[in-house]
Amino acid sequence: MSGTQFRNADPHRARRVEGLTDTGIGEAGTQAPVGLNAVAFVALAGTMAMMAFVAVVGPLTRLLGLSEWHAGLSMTAAGVLWMLSARRWGQYSDRIGRRRVLMVSLACFTLICGLLALFVDRALAHPPRVLVSVMVIVGARALIGLVYAAVPPSAAAHIADQVPPNRRASAMARLGAANAVGMVAGPMIAGWIAIYDLSLVLYAATLLPLLALLAVGWRLPRARPASARAPAPSAVGWRDARLRLPIFAAFAAMISISVTQVTIGFFAIDRLSLSAADGARVAGFALTAVGVGLIASQWAMTRLTWPPRRWLLCGALLSAVGFTGVSLVFAQWQLLAVYAIAGVGMGLVRPSLQALTANAVESHEQGAAAGLIGSMQGLGMVVGPLAGTLLYRGSPSAPYLVVGALLLGLAIALWRHRIHGSGDIS
Repeated sequence: MSGTQFRNADPHRARRVEGLTDTGIGEAGTQAPVGLNAVAFVALAGTMAMMAFVAVVGPLTRLLGLSEWHAGLSMTAAGVLWMLSARRWGQYSDRIGRRRVLMVSLACFTLICGLLALFVDRALAHPPRVLVSVMVIVGARALIGLVYAAVPPSAAAHIADQVPPNRRASAMARLGAANAVGMVAGPMIAGWIAIYDLSLVLYAATLLPLLALLAVGWRLPRARPASARAPAPSAVGWRDARLRLPIFAAFAAMISISVTQVTIGFFAIDRLSLSAADGARVAGFALTAVGVGLIASQWAMTRLTWPPRRWLLCGALLSAVGFTGVSLVFAQWQLLAVYAIAGVGMGLVRPSLQALTANAVESHEQGAAAGLIGSMQGLGMVVGPLAGTLLYRGSPSAPYLVVGALLLGLAIALWRHRIHGSGDIS
């Protein structure tokens, strides 16, 4: 049964067809589907662990005598492996089940974080050769990107398995809110722990995927793999006409996020005439404003049941206004305001994008489709930082104007799809 058929069918009958129970979201949307709290906790814990590493990679690089580009290399390596593996992980989740893929991913994540923490603990006391440190940190970060790439598509596919199409945007928003909280809380807690011991941050980060692994094993139900019910092999691929709009949206969103993250520190220093320390502080405030905007908008999504395409259109327009507005900023409060607006918009984009993807494909293709979207996000993680810094060399406003134009293009594509498609923003 396709997403369109499911949407138009009787909701109670559709839930029985897809194997849902009365623990799923009801007509009032007040009950959580089976395992939603578990996958939301996985998103929270995983994001906190990832962001904890981001928070300490700079000081760690300096203490081990490495160069700044070594830290950048570790982030790029993670993005490349994420891009290459996300689709395959999604296909595995269709074949062997969401729960099993999540448990394998989180177990590997825990092991890699633990080994990295042990290395850093010893390296800070007895620094090894620079080449050894580079190989370990870049390799560990790359492997983390490889195994964690399984989590977003498997979690999104699990929600798609459990929730009817008209409720998926709201359910995905709970997952997005957990990610947003992790983005804000992870660096904040890591910074507090780092005051006492830098290696202790990585030990704490190791506990997070371990707790997530236990939550999945305890709360996520065993289920027959979706591919076991498949009437035909999955046709999901890069040229799949059903996913052209979600693919473009995923790439545009991640490019926008990565470009604006990598340039905000430079922009605060140059446009606001700040010192390096004050520029870093203002950049941190701006990213916190984004996080608050993400949480606020995704909380609102859990309370409303608009169609995914309408949420995505609103998010693209708000983000375009916010990021384009950065080019007009000449005061700190203005920078925080426009970044908050952009954060609200981006908070609407990801859950609606995931719901739109889930509604476009068959039940046995959910993992593959979510993984394909994850691959596009990985590509954005790789291309965005390089594109942002190159654009910034031309003009401090250039990255933000290009991102605004890209998001406006996404909004226009959504509107044209509405006109030439079904006639509603659904």
